Amino acid sequence: MALAWGVLIASGCLETVWATALEASKNFHRLGPSLLFLVALAGSMAGLSYGVTHIPLGTAYGVWVGIGAVGTAVYGMVALGDPTTVARILCLLLIVGGVVGLKLIH
Repeated sequence: MALAWGVLIASGCLETVWATALEASKNFHRLGPSLLFLVALAGSMAGLSYGVTHIPLGTAYGVWVGIGAVGTAVYGMVALGDPTTVARILCLLLIVGGVVGLKLIH
């Protein structure tokens, strides 16, 4: 079960990679980010697929999406100059709390 959670967390991190690579690909006009997008997407989906064989679907999907959403938002704020506001950070912390809660009640 610990392996399934580790794979699920890694695949959530890969979701952040493919989302940021998608933006960097400039509508698939840049080869490097486009290839990174495809590789990270495949790895992310494979990890989610493995996770749902051992963790209930709703829990696995919620954790995967939460990690990807928070990771992508933080990357945007740190690297891309997206707005960093108290409200935005509090909302991201609520998502983190939900992900932790899903893990704890599983």
